[in-house]
Amino acid sequence: MGLYILKRLLLIIPTLFLILLINFVVIQLAPGGPVEQAIQQAESFQGVGAATGSGEIASASAQAGKYQGARGLSEEMVAKIEAQYGFDQPAHVRFWIMLKGYLSFDFGTSFFKDKPVTQLLWEKMPVTISLGLWSTLLIYWVSIPLGIKKAKQHGMFFDKSTSLLLAIGYAVPSFVFAILLIVFFAGGSYFQWFPLQGLFSENFASLNFVDKIKDYFWHMALPLLAIVLGGFASLTYLTKYSFMEEMNKQYVLAARAKGLSENRVLYGHVFRNAMLIVIAGLPEALVGIFFVGNLFIEIIFNLDGLGLLGFDAIQQRDYPVIFGTLFIFTLLGLVLRLISDVLYQIIDPRINFDARGAK
Repeated sequence: MGLYILKRLLLIIPTLFLILLINFVVIQLAPGGPVEQAIQQAESFQGVGAATGSGEIASASAQAGKYQGARGLSEEMVAKIEAQYGFDQPAHVRFWIMLKGYLSFDFGTSFFKDKPVTQLLWEKMPVTISLGLWSTLLIYWVSIPLGIKKAKQHGMFFDKSTSLLLAIGYAVPSFVFAILLIVFFAGGSYFQWFPLQGLFSENFASLNFVDKIKDYFWHMALPLLAIVLGGFASLTYLTKYSFMEEMNKQYVLAARAKGLSENRVLYGHVFRNAMLIVIAGLPEALVGIFFVGNLFIEIIFNLDGLGLLGFDAIQQRDYPVIFGTLFIFTLLGLVLRLISDVLYQIIDPRINFDARGAK
């Protein structure tokens, strides 16, 4: 297992490099970068003369063909803007500088927020972690018992009646549930039982410890409920069919023939084998819940987390923030996949990745 872990850790390096390279090339080709946006802001700020600070309006310059909207700015002004965002260097030089910084987890400085990207990530991380951890715990707490019970009562009334609920949860995205919950329970049209947005109340600092906890979960109630409603169906189906497959195997029939109780058979023999496939899907579930499923939830409920940070960065073409969040997401995904493989062998020692060539 140690050799396998070492190989996987070494593979993380070229994987990160290729992902960053591909996204760097794609983003360089995309129109409307930070230089174009800065040029537009400069021209719209009290006219071109006030933006340049010289009062001179140059005619169509050579830079006009390179940047849309640069026609009213002097070449010197455009060159200053390029230098401000590092675009006075060739693309391969910028990419090399970025890679050298990433070796020390230095993601540069945001173009528009005037803060180091690492600082922005640390500031937004608590919100995303709060949503991700609580929603993951709730989804697994609901899905696994529900999936086991559906497997035990397959084809019976409980299984058929809950299938409609699962179909709705599977088909409707989390952000639709979020909108419905706001309409019904956050002052939209009916009740105002929960706050509309934010993670804390304005008087949070003055509350005592118990009231702070209540306030926190009061604000988290609707976002968490929206995520759970939109994310529990897949795991429930996975759990159900994993248990059904194991319950039809020969060792289960032999255990029942020995007179073992149904719970002893289910939780003493079936559970460990059936949960392997659920654990195998845990990394993807965590990445999806943390960084994909929470994006619209953070926007709708105005929760200032990593998803909202990345979304704003894409809109503004804030390249350091885009690549910083992409790097963190990718690294966490690769590490979680490795953790999943390690858990595989812990739960079932018969699995030996080293013996299989670590492929």
